[in-house]
Amino acid sequence: MKNFKINSKFKSPQKGLLITALLVAQFGFAQSKTDANYKGVIGKTLAESKEYWPEPVKAPAGAPNIVWILLDDVGFGASSAFGGLIQTPTFEALANNGLRYTNFHTTAICAPTRAALLTGRNSGRVHVSGFSHTVLSAGFPGWDGKIPADKGTIAEILRENGYNTFAVGKYGVTPDEDATDAGPFDRWPTGKGFDHFFGFLGSQTDQYNPDLVEDQAHVKPDGRHLTDQITDKAIGYIQKQQKAAPGKPFFLYYAPGAVHAPHQVEASWSDAYKGKFDEGWDVYREKVLANQKKLGVIPANAVLPERNALITEWKKLTPDQKKVYARFMEVYAGYLTYTDHEIGRVVNYLKESNQLDNTLIFVAIGDNGASKEGSQVGTISQNLFSKGVSDEQNLQSNLEKIGEIGTAKGLNTNYPLGWAQATNAPFKNWKQDAHSEGGTRNPLIVFYPKGIKEKGGIRNQYSHVTDILPNTLEIAGIKAPEKIKEIKQDIIQGSSLYASLNDAKAESLHKVQYYYIFGNRAIYKDGWKAAAAHLPDSFAVKKTIAKKEVPAASSFDNDVWELYNLNEDFNERNNLAKKYPEKLEELKKLFDEQAKENNLYPLIDWQDVYARRIHNTGVDKGKNLQDLIQQASKPGEAVNK
Repeated sequence: MKNFKINSKFKSPQKGLLITALLVAQFGFAQSKTDANYKGVIGKTLAESKEYWPEPVKAPAGAPNIVWILLDDVGFGASSAFGGLIQTPTFEALANNGLRYTNFHTTAICAPTRAALLTGRNSGRVHVSGFSHTVLSAGFPGWDGKIPADKGTIAEILRENGYNTFAVGKYGVTPDEDATDAGPFDRWPTGKGFDHFFGFLGSQTDQYNPDLVEDQAHVKPDGRHLTDQITDKAIGYIQKQQKAAPGKPFFLYYAPGAVHAPHQVEASWSDAYKGKFDEGWDVYREKVLANQKKLGVIPANAVLPERNALITEWKKLTPDQKKVYARFMEVYAGYLTYTDHEIGRVVNYLKESNQLDNTLIFVAIGDNGASKEGSQVGTISQNLFSKGVSDEQNLQSNLEKIGEIGTAKGLNTNYPLGWAQATNAPFKNWKQDAHSEGGTRNPLIVFYPKGIKEKGGIRNQYSHVTDILPNTLEIAGIKAPEKIKEIKQDIIQGSSLYASLNDAKAESLHKVQYYYIFGNRAIYKDGWKAAAAHLPDSFAVKKTIAKKEVPAASSFDNDVWELYNLNEDFNERNNLAKKYPEKLEELKKLFDEQAKENNLYPLIDWQDVYARRIHNTGVDKGKNLQDLIQQASKPGEAVNK
C-alpha cells in the first residue's frame, strides 16, 4: 500500500468515477449524501441503522372542508339574496345562516378575477391583466396569461397541507397553446394543485355540447346540461374521497359557466318566469332598490343613477321589442335559479352526510358586473359583430327565433343591455368597466356554522377577490408557505377578512387596490376612488379590424379622471374631481405606483390586443371580431372571453 498513488493525469470524469468506485471497494463502506430532512441513521448493515418514516401530512386538527363557489356574469341586483327579483333560495339560506358582504370587489372581467382569486395576488402580478387566450394576451410580464410557479394557488397550498382538492366548471386561466391533449399540463388545473378537474379550460362554452375536459384529457359530453354534470362530479369526488379517508378535509372549487353567455337552460326553468318581467327594466330597478334597502345591503338613502343614455325607456319600446326583451330576461332568470338549484344539491349532500357544520363556504355571486356583451337588442345565434347587420335587423331575427332563446340552438344567447343595467342595480355601468363599481362590486356570502356566531349579519368592510385566499388559510389554521415544490413563493397580496366574521365593526385591512381592464382603470384608497373610462371600448374593435391596417397606438392621455368618496357616495353619483384636485392627483400618482408594482404597464386596450395580434400573426384582416373569438372554440382549444 505504501506505493499506491493515483496518476494525476487521470482527469476525465469517467475515469474519476471509476477510481472512486475502486477506492470504495477496497477501503470500505460509503454512502451517498441523504436528504437533509432525513432523521434516521444509515449504517453498513440493518443492525447498525435506524429507520425513519416521516409523518404523513395532515391538515390541522378540526380544519374545515372548504368550498369556493364563483358564478359568472351576475350583477349586484340579480340574486334575491341581495334584493334581486331572481329567486335563489340556496344563496338566501346560506346568507341567512352566514354573512352578507356588501362591499366586495372583483376585477371587472372573468380571467383576471379567477387568477386573483386562486392566487391571492393581483391579476397583473400573476400575469393575467388580460386573458390567457392567444388573441387576448400580449408578450409582457403582466399580460402573457401564464401564472408563474412562484405564485402558488390555493389548491397547491391546501394539498400540501393535507387536503384533497377538486375543481369543476370553468377554469379560464390555461394558455391556449397548452390547452390540447398534448399539454404541457403544468398550467391545467391538475398542474396547479387540483387532484381532479372536470369542466372547460376556456371562458365560454356551449352548455349542451361543451369543450369538456376531465383531469388531463378532453372527453365527450353526455348531452346533459353542463351544470348538472359538474354537480354530479363534485358530489362524486367528495363521496369517493370520504369513503377512502373518512374525515379528511377537502377543497372544492365550484365555478359553473353560468350565467355567462350562452344563456341556455331547460324551458321548465325559464317558463316559470313567464310574464314576470313584462313591466320592464325600469320597474325592475326600482323594485330591487326597495328590496335592497329592506335587506340592509345598501344605504337607506340610496338613489339610483340615471338611466344610461344607450338604453331606451321601457315604456317607449314597441310591443315586439318588449316581447323579445322580456323573453331574454325570463331565460336569464331561469338560468340563474337553475344554477342556484344545482349548488343546492351540493349543499344538501354535505348536510345529509353530516359535513356541512364544519364546512366553510364562500359564494361570490359573479366574477364581474352584469354583462354588456348582448348588445342593445340581445343576441341568440346571430353574430353580434357581423358586418352590415343593424340593431333593427338583429331585432327582427330575434323575433323570428324567439323560440330558440335559451335552447341548445341559441349558441350566442345573451340579454339586451337594458337588463344588464337592471340586474346591476344600484350601480351604473357593467362588466369590463373597471373604473366603475358596476363592473367590480359583487355580492359575497360567507357561511361557516362552526366559526360564525351571528347568523344573517351584514358586513360593509371593503374587500377584494384577493382577500378570500388569506381568509381561508387563517380560518383553516394554515400559514402561507415559503416554498411550494422547492420554489420560493411570492408574497400574498390579499388581506384576510377574518376579524370581521364576528365583529361587524372590524377595520377593513384592505386599504389600496388598483383596477384595470382594457383601458378602463381606477385606484382605491381608504374610501376614496379615482377612475377613468377609456374609449373606444370593445364595441369599437370591429371598426379597427375593418381598416385592414395596424392602427396607431391607443392614447390614454385624453381619458378623463373622476373622483368619488365611496364612504359617502357608494354608487358614484357625485364626481368630486373639480372640488378636490389635489386628492385626484394624489390617487393618480398612486395608480402609477401600483401599476409598476403589479406588472400592469404597458397599458393595453381591446384595439391594441386584437389589431396587433392580427397584424403579427397574419390572420385574415377581413375577419370580424366574433370570427376571431370563435377560433378558440374548436376542440382542444380554450374558448375566448
